[in-house]
Amino acid sequence: MVFKYKDVKLYWLGHDSFKIEFKNLKVYIDPFKINEDKTDLVLITHDHFDHCSLEDLKKFLGSFEVVAPLSCKEKLKGFKTRFVEPNQEIIIKGVKIKTIPAYNINKFKEPGKVFHPKEARYVGYILYLGETSVYHAGDTDFIPEMKSIDVDIALLPVSGTYVMSVNEAIEAAKIIKACVFIPMHYGSLVGNEKDAEEFVKRVRNGKMIFIN
Repeated sequence: MVFKYKDVKLYWLGHDSFKIEFKNLKVYIDPFKINEDKTDLVLITHDHFDHCSLEDLKKFLGSFEVVAPLSCKEKLKGFKTRFVEPNQEIIIKGVKIKTIPAYNINKFKEPGKVFHPKEARYVGYILYLGETSVYHAGDTDFIPEMKSIDVDIALLPVSGTYVMSVNEAIEAAKIIKACVFIPMHYGSLVGNEKDAEEFVKRVRNGKMIFIN
């Protein structure tokens, strides 16, 4: 299913993965278990296998550029890549992109060690596509940096375990300024459709979209 907002089209491809089309530009974010396709730009939020997937990057036909955090450097040898850190702004393929920190506060794989530590410098992205801005949060908890986000569309994880739970995503939606909220990070490795439905049912700040 496709969601249209002004001159932007968004396709949720499962898990954290989205395809975004704007005019003649095609952007993928965290491609995972996708079909063969052409793209102009791929944004990767961090180095975990379900976000930085070499198997999926090899499915893209023709030339394209990649934007990714430094944690992906070894994996992305051979790809034309712009490496970024949190709190940067770049312009690539004519698109302004801002990197937002993405990290865990309370999701522990063992005592004292979270799945996505702040010091790893993982990122989410804000894309500015003409008059439309899209925030992809990446794998993150509800973090203080979200207070400054003012966008048209916010893509938020809702499954818990490694990322925000439904309740935490709802709290994030209360402070993020957005016209549209779309739940993600469910239905593949962790979380299910009920998480997304609960998020959409309970969020009251802005219009909620459930892409399935």
